[in-house]
Amino acid sequence: MDLSITELQLIKNSTLLHFDCPNCDSELVHKVAQLLLTGLATACIDNTAGDPFRSYASVAVPLRKEMVNYLTERSQKFITESIVGTAEAVPDQQVEVSDDPAEIISDFMDEFANLKRNLFGRVSGWLLSENREDKIDDFAQDMETDSFWPIDRREGISAIFIKNVDLKRKFHCGEKYESADKLHEHMSECTYRKIICENEGCRAKLSAFSKDEHDDVCAYKIVECEQKCGDRLLRRDMDRHCITVCKIRMVNCPFYQIGCESAFVQSELAKHCEDFLSSHVLYVLKVVHKREGLNEDELEAHRHVLKESDSWKDLSEARDVRSLSWAVKDLEAKLKRPVSE
Repeated sequence: MDLSITELQLIKNSTLLHFDCPNCDSELVHKVAQLLLTGLATACIDNTAGDPFRSYASVAVPLRKEMVNYLTERSQKFITESIVGTAEAVPDQQVEVSDDPAEIISDFMDEFANLKRNLFGRVSGWLLSENREDKIDDFAQDMETDSFWPIDRREGISAIFIKNVDLKRKFHCGEKYESADKLHEHMSECTYRKIICENEGCRAKLSAFSKDEHDDVCAYKIVECEQKCGDRLLRRDMDRHCITVCKIRMVNCPFYQIGCESAFVQSELAKHCEDFLSSHVLYVLKVVHKREGLNEDELEAHRHVLKESDSWKDLSEARDVRSLSWAVKDLEAKLKRPVSE
């Protein structure tokens, strides 16, 4: 039966009379796992550039093995190289060593790809061509789609690389135990243990310590409207909600185009139409009787007649120019005979 990377590591460590916790920052592990695929694609593309007799896929298997071996060796030597580099530094001259495992491992992959670059890639303008970047992206996507190097296997290897280069132990647990039972007990409470976001629809994998941080930005978290309208919705729908349907979003008066320059929250539309009915009707009368060329006094007389009718308040139910215009025309038609008399 094949053993996982973690199981093999536990067996190795058990011979040294201690059991290491294998947990690492899950998000970083996933990030490095994605970099591994891009790094392999880069090595394959550069290794076969300009060679019509070899395809990218034909070298993927051997280069994958070589790259894993190279990264393993480089990561294992990283701590020693960092210590020696610091010790040999010129006095008063600081030696900057990155503490970002993803950056360190990415540099190692660049070194490997450079070693595997063929002569065509070294002497031509291949490295600067846009076609090269497109081919790398396409081949990485093809390998992902075909499950050439499954993500779970890449993550298992990535965790080992991260532990090897994480000098300050910022991204992995590193706890050691004398027995497997004690390690097992620790694993259930380890802050670096892998968990899955509990918000429905989100399948993000993360370490337990970052649960709250992820929850604060999770697109699938149900939260209250940030404008305090009382609605609860998915965080990812917040912008659309606030702009389109929120009851207290700021809107212009629907009669803005004909003269009313008021702005208010959406929930106050009915109240605004009631409070400013007289102004809205005057604006509409100017539009309805535009061809007649009525002056201000004549328009005011029309409005006064409408105000005296029993249907005046009903006009406030019209919430846009078109509906209020039709309502005013209908009411004027009903009042026309009494007015003429």
